[in-house]
Amino acid sequence: MFIDTHLHLIDQSRLAYPWLSGAGDLNRDFTYPEYAQEAKRLGIEAALHMEVDVATSDIEVETEMVRSLAETQGDLIRGVIAACRPEEIGFADYLEKCEADPFVKGFRRVLHVVPDDISEQALFRDNLKRMGGSRLTFDICMLERQQPQAVALIDSAPNVRFVLDHCGVPDIVSGALESWEKGIAEIARRPNVMAKVSGVVAYADPESWTVETIRPYVEHIVSSFGWDRVVWGSDWPVCTKGGGLSTWVGATQAIFGPCSADEREKLYRGNARRLWQI
Repeated sequence: MFIDTHLHLIDQSRLAYPWLSGAGDLNRDFTYPEYAQEAKRLGIEAALHMEVDVATSDIEVETEMVRSLAETQGDLIRGVIAACRPEEIGFADYLEKCEADPFVKGFRRVLHVVPDDISEQALFRDNLKRMGGSRLTFDICMLERQQPQAVALIDSAPNVRFVLDHCGVPDIVSGALESWEKGIAEIARRPNVMAKVSGVVAYADPESWTVETIRPYVEHIVSSFGWDRVVWGSDWPVCTKGGGLSTWVGATQAIFGPCSADEREKLYRGNARRLWQI
């Protein structure tokens, strides 16, 4: 059984998604019923909704939309990783509000779609430090070339619990491994960081990737972080770019099938349950 720590739902009738106009096949609604039918057949028992980089004015609206869905038909949904803007003055009040809301499990600010120096700003880092010691996590979504910025951000807030999204977004199509591996190993040295095994099928060649294509990236994440510091996510519907939810679950099972039941339990659901109190 899996806990999916990275589910995206898209409803363009209720929210604005500025990035979708250039997103090809992703530029449509992706609903909970569509996800849930397949997810339940695959053994996914719970899910966290991951913010979908909505317009800033819709950040809190997105959380309320997912909450309403969870209360009515979203029986798999256990909470949200909400969008945030640590570079803005109003973050402190927003943080206080979210800390009091058990449905909010953490934050994410997508950092590869903004200038690199956003995360280097004093206000951004001071606001991030405010999360130190709280139950909320902060997902890091940065490209491989931004690994130095990721390390600097983590080091600026040692009391914040970070989650590295999508295996650190490796450039799988290029086949390059060495520089990514070194950067991942360096990030993993920070004990306040966990890694999310997710997203990699979307970064491989959609026509030719196999389990062996993605295996070295996934296995390096686990060997670097260890079994107690990894969680699993679908990255649905972005994973449809690499074959879909069933394909990704199948690849996951092919890679980790030989591992012990205890190791699989930690990756598939145990660590997520502990980290986010699911």
